[in-house]
Amino acid sequence: MATDQAKYSLHFWLLTLGLAVTKILFTLRPEINLFTEEAHYWLWSRNMAWHYYSKPPLVALLNLLSTSLMGHTEIAVRINAILSGIGVAWITFLFGSYLYSKKVGFWSAAVIQGMPFWWLASTFHVTDSSLTFFWILTIYFSYRGIKEEKKGWWVAAGIATAVGLMAKLVMALIYPSLLLFLFYNKKWNSQKINFLIFFAISSLGLVPLVIWNWQNHFDTFKHLAALAGADGIDLKQFKITDAVNRFIIYSNEQLAIISLLLLPSWLGMIYFILKRKNAVMAFLVTPGISAFWLFACLSLIDEVNINWPAFAYCGFAIALGKWMELQTKSWKVISKWGIFLSIGLPAIFLLPDFAKIKSNKLFRIKEQKVIVRLLGHRNLAERIDYLKDSLAIQKDFIFSDSYHTASELSFYLSGHPQTYVLNMGSRKNQFDLWNGMEKFIGQKNTGIFVSWNFDSMEGGAIFQQLIHEESFLSTYHGIPRRAVKIQIWKNLLEYRPNIPSSY
Repeated sequence: MATDQAKYSLHFWLLTLGLAVTKILFTLRPEINLFTEEAHYWLWSRNMAWHYYSKPPLVALLNLLSTSLMGHTEIAVRINAILSGIGVAWITFLFGSYLYSKKVGFWSAAVIQGMPFWWLASTFHVTDSSLTFFWILTIYFSYRGIKEEKKGWWVAAGIATAVGLMAKLVMALIYPSLLLFLFYNKKWNSQKINFLIFFAISSLGLVPLVIWNWQNHFDTFKHLAALAGADGIDLKQFKITDAVNRFIIYSNEQLAIISLLLLPSWLGMIYFILKRKNAVMAFLVTPGISAFWLFACLSLIDEVNINWPAFAYCGFAIALGKWMELQTKSWKVISKWGIFLSIGLPAIFLLPDFAKIKSNKLFRIKEQKVIVRLLGHRNLAERIDYLKDSLAIQKDFIFSDSYHTASELSFYLSGHPQTYVLNMGSRKNQFDLWNGMEKFIGQKNTGIFVSWNFDSMEGGAIFQQLIHEESFLSTYHGIPRRAVKIQIWKNLLEYRPNIPSSY
């Protein structure tokens, strides 16, 4: 029996490290660039602060550490996501093994590694990468604290939550989730002191938020309020049909992000939990259900991004892993095939085309649409470097109407220069809080304007002379992408950006 259980540890590491290698190979594909948000968070690491306009500092700190060790490369940024993905799978394996057996632990980890939200958070280094890891770590520690009634586990959970809050503020959903379970399971009276210790320790994770927002007019709170629809609700224009439509779209997206290939198994698991009313299962699914309904309510007011509640779905994987063990052979076959396909299909998509099975033009066209935000940034930067060299430009600054484009250019241009954003009507972002282009007025520098959206600066910046203009068109396996405008100007005379009124 011990040997049988040990093999599941081996299987877990073979699967998990194999998927990590798959994501490394994907990152090393020469045509694959950083995702635009990844580049933006990397630029934060070049401008370290207590907090940032929209997010806490952990993503920038991790980028700072990894790029200091590995240089400013795609793999140096993405290694943070890949390690977070290994961590999420490992804690899921440990948690499932602790609750039930290593067999359940293995299948729980296999389930979570088949869920599309895990693929995204463990491939691209965004705030959800470390958030998901510290969320499942907190769930694991807090459960052991509840079951074993040991203060040490609650302290560990508090530390994990504090770090999670420095990844993304939505980590605060752990508080109502744990409280709901403690009252449901009649554990509040015996655990309230431990919970208060946990709360006090975890609150330290909010210190960077408070310091930065005190210094910056509480911009993060205004931004979060805007995302919740607080600055855009017009009761006179509110339509119940639009709200219902947004809710339906949101619900379908949530099913997709936990894998539609496992839908029969998810439905079977839900029926099992409702029928049995098992306390352990309730603990595993309460956080995910709470997050789902919180953002479901928000979807009635405004659009909700597909990833917002996904981090809280980790417990679903362990519940499904246990449910699988209790099922008939037919249900196990259905579930295992769902897992294998959920893992295998994304892996095939990410891997380089070793066998040339993805080389036909129709596949490439569809692939380009899926990964469009990962393409062409290096080519664009190389073109700008070429123009600077051929035109003998030395004192220059690069700017765009988009913080996405400006961030990508900073990463891929030679020397990784600080880039700038000319706000032409977008909502407020981190670039609006950094020093802007006004310092170049009258300094006889050369400004290089790059935009996917505009053919001119529309009076936002006025220069003395246009030196060069072109529309640059990059290709993906011979398939052309959308053209980008490049304008090279001499001597900034006036700088009149749009002052954003929305957060």
